[in-house]
Amino acid sequence: MQTESWVDQIRARRARAGQAAPQLSGGLPLVGHTVEFVTGAIGLLRRAHEELGEVAAFSIFNRKMVALFGPEAHEAVFRAPDDQLNPSEPYKITVPIFGKGIVYDAGPKKMAEQLKMLLPALKDRRMRTYGEAVILETESQARGWAEAGVVDIVEFCRVLTNFTSTRCLLGKEFREGMTEEFAAVYHDLEAGVTPLAYLNAHLPIPRFRRRDRARVRMVEMISKIVAERRRDGRGGEDFLQTLMDSSYADGKALSEHEITGLLLAGMFAGHHTSSVTTAWALLELLRNPHTLRKAVEEVDRVFGKGRAVSHAALRELVYTENVVKEALRLHPPLFMLVRKAVKDFAYKGYVIPKGTWVVVSPTISHRMASVFSNPDAFEPERFSHDEQMHDFAYIAFGGGRHKCLGNAFAILQIKAILALLLGQFEFGLYGDAIADDFQGLVVGPKEPCRVRYRKREQASVTLAMAAELGKAAAPEAAPPVGCPAHVNGHAQIHPEAAARKVSVRIELDRDLCQGHAVCVGESPDLFQIGKDGKVELTDLVAAGVPEMLHRKARTAARYCPNKTIRVSEA
Repeated sequence: MQTESWVDQIRARRARAGQAAPQLSGGLPLVGHTVEFVTGAIGLLRRAHEELGEVAAFSIFNRKMVALFGPEAHEAVFRAPDDQLNPSEPYKITVPIFGKGIVYDAGPKKMAEQLKMLLPALKDRRMRTYGEAVILETESQARGWAEAGVVDIVEFCRVLTNFTSTRCLLGKEFREGMTEEFAAVYHDLEAGVTPLAYLNAHLPIPRFRRRDRARVRMVEMISKIVAERRRDGRGGEDFLQTLMDSSYADGKALSEHEITGLLLAGMFAGHHTSSVTTAWALLELLRNPHTLRKAVEEVDRVFGKGRAVSHAALRELVYTENVVKEALRLHPPLFMLVRKAVKDFAYKGYVIPKGTWVVVSPTISHRMASVFSNPDAFEPERFSHDEQMHDFAYIAFGGGRHKCLGNAFAILQIKAILALLLGQFEFGLYGDAIADDFQGLVVGPKEPCRVRYRKREQASVTLAMAAELGKAAAPEAAPPVGCPAHVNGHAQIHPEAAARKVSVRIELDRDLCQGHAVCVGESPDLFQIGKDGKVELTDLVAAGVPEMLHRKARTAARYCPNKTIRVSEA
């Protein structure tokens, strides 16, 4: 009979006793750790982990909070059902931005319907067309640069990703009608998301007043486009049109207030992460010349002979993608993610009472030496072996069923921007101090943060190449003999290929699936969309996976935004 370890015995005693989470030192009467939280929330979380380890309790005014650190804790939080740990109340800080009754301010059923309306803009079919817009916008913005000079890379990325996100999600019409006012209005909205908003998002402070004025103006700007489209009978293939044509289950169409709110929710998913991470990725490359050299070599190898900038070609930038992931690991845009305990929540013998806010911190957990080797170093190579990483170790975009819907779009966008910049320019540090700006929830480099640039004698990525990208979304040529085809929606495998089976197990975690359908795009023979909007396995999988589809299954697993697919040898 196997005996319990002393750790197991301690955990069992805690569970029986309902032990409370250990309290962080330093709290003040009545206000607890409020001052430390408002003036330096990341420092508070770092101190909590260093002092108490995996589980730490503290209080903000009269609100009890418990921080959980590390992959096991992340998985427990992200897998907990919404009727136990719920994100809605903590994220009502977005209500002044998205609007009342939008996403986290809607009831569970309405919120689920609204999120399904967001998804079409981020599904695989649309994603395959976005790289072109990103490349075209990046070259357009960089075209005004001289042969050599200095640019504030943070400001450049903020403006650029505003344009790229707008073109991709709101459409060409909206982008081409944009003025400097739109960027200013959007900036005031985004600046309204701060740690202070968790305490009271309606305090009469200048930042929140600017946010509220910006929300009113944003509704006016978007409503004008909606009215013009309806008046002229014009449509579009963009997210704005998708929302204009959407309705709830009861048949009710979206109001202009709701259209604006969901557009902003989509833009937040596609812009704030991309903006700061693009800047961080380039800065880290410049601080680590050996990684810069490898990234440039990869871009030149993929595009240096005049190859079109297709979706498939961008996928070949594996090292560049790892650069983006590593920048996100060291500098996650959101330094904490929050849930409210609707019921008592138990973790490793600790009982977290109903009403407590449960916090996980990518910023702290991503630098745990017990999880990441050499955690403070910029090492993109670590993601070449991400199959060895715990599924919930890396949470730059959150995790579980509420993982950021725009995570795949963000990585695609940043990778495309880096490809063009590195393909056309040489960069160097200017001398500004590189430090985190902790003023808001989105943590970017502190400004000014300037870099030197010089045009390369021979660019390896150009506008002419980018113009070919739209062809990536066109139907592919007929597959050769032995490749799958479809008749009446059913997979048709060449008999000789079908006879060659390989012992493969495909597992699908439908609880975490968000319905992006990347896997369906990779292999409709193995994956399909179920009636509930989530992916399910086809009958072909149960019958035995043909050898020729093994690679497609692994590709689908690799590119699944929520990592819900696992492929292994049976």
